[in-house]
Amino acid sequence: MSNTARLVTADELERMPEDDYRYELVRGRLIRMSPAAPRHGNVTVIIAALLWQHVRANGLGQVWTEVGFRLASSPDTVRAPDVAFVRHDRLPAKDARGFYRGAPDVAVEVLSPDDTPADIREKIDDYFAASTPVVVILDPDAEEATVHRPGASPVTLGTDDTLDLDDVVTGFRLPLRDVFE
Repeated sequence: MSNTARLVTADELERMPEDDYRYELVRGRLIRMSPAAPRHGNVTVIIAALLWQHVRANGLGQVWTEVGFRLASSPDTVRAPDVAFVRHDRLPAKDARGFYRGAPDVAVEVLSPDDTPADIREKIDDYFAASTPVVVILDPDAEEATVHRPGASPVTLGTDDTLDLDDVVTGFRLPLRDVFE
């Protein structure tokens, strides 16, 4: 896309016709996301299911997959984490339309082969700028999770470690071996 291309708004992104791709909006510029490979999809559904079971059993909020979060305006940024958690007290009305206005409380991104370190850093920075307290990057190939929190050094965990999100998702601790089975 050239530097003179017209910027797209979140409202325009919502009205785009369906095709076989997902899109994110980064400072008004459309970013096309490739369809996921089976390993990516498997890791995504496992983390989403385990997180959802815990959140639902404890009435903590909602777990969503690929939901658009409007993180910034003018120009608009809409990110769609692979998995997101939003606390009960921050949920939109049941009849709310459009992208969620604000940041998730937890954003989980599952790496794809075409993700570059710069792309991932930009996503993390966008989430932090919108006040997401925890971003988890899952790497299916390395079978690792890297946990990012604002103002702290990232922590990388392997399959023998436990993903502990108790500070944001009360009581949620998950052996990573369960995610990369």
